[in-house]
Amino acid sequence: LLCAATDLESSLLREKMRGRANTRIITTGVGPVNAAHAVTLAIAERRPQRIVMCGVAGAYPEAALQTGDVVCASVEIYGDLGAQSPTGFLDMKALGFPVVASGPIFNELPMQVFPVERQVPFVTVSTCTGTSETAAELQRRTGGAVENMEGAAVAHVALLHGIAVGEIRGISNLVTNRDKSSWRLKEAVIAAQQ
Repeated sequence: LLCAATDLESSLLREKMRGRANTRIITTGVGPVNAAHAVTLAIAERRPQRIVMCGVAGAYPEAALQTGDVVCASVEIYGDLGAQSPTGFLDMKALGFPVVASGPIFNELPMQVFPVERQVPFVTVSTCTGTSETAAELQRRTGGAVENMEGAAVAHVALLHGIAVGEIRGISNLVTNRDKSSWRLKEAVIAAQQ
């Protein structure tokens, strides 16, 4: 099962994979709820052996990644699942609530499929980071390199169903003060799918 949040992130895959009966490509929609829902439906309809999420993402400035780079997730991390407190952010482990009880697994979800050699920790957030200050805080707190909005949800559902999962993303921008003029979305979309 190949997943992408938008049609743009899967258009080349659909073209190149046409006619392959053993591969299904779905568009999940943007964000963790849409991604989890779409993947759950796809699993129920036709249980895949593997799931790979493909798309674009932003890279945290200290991650030593450039726009156009292609990386896969070594782990997916829920970046904003937890609680704020006067002493700082509390992740699910600090709160004592595993997201998968059998692990127990808290904010970090393991990956088993690695589409490209270069692997870095990915961070999933519900709100895209738009300031350098928040980017630095998220990178410091999670140890992540790449930010997206769907990966942890897809990994979470795959883990619950015992299906191997991977994620590949092209870097479209650096996660700093929001400036869409610096984004290279089209190039990142093509690079990830190739």
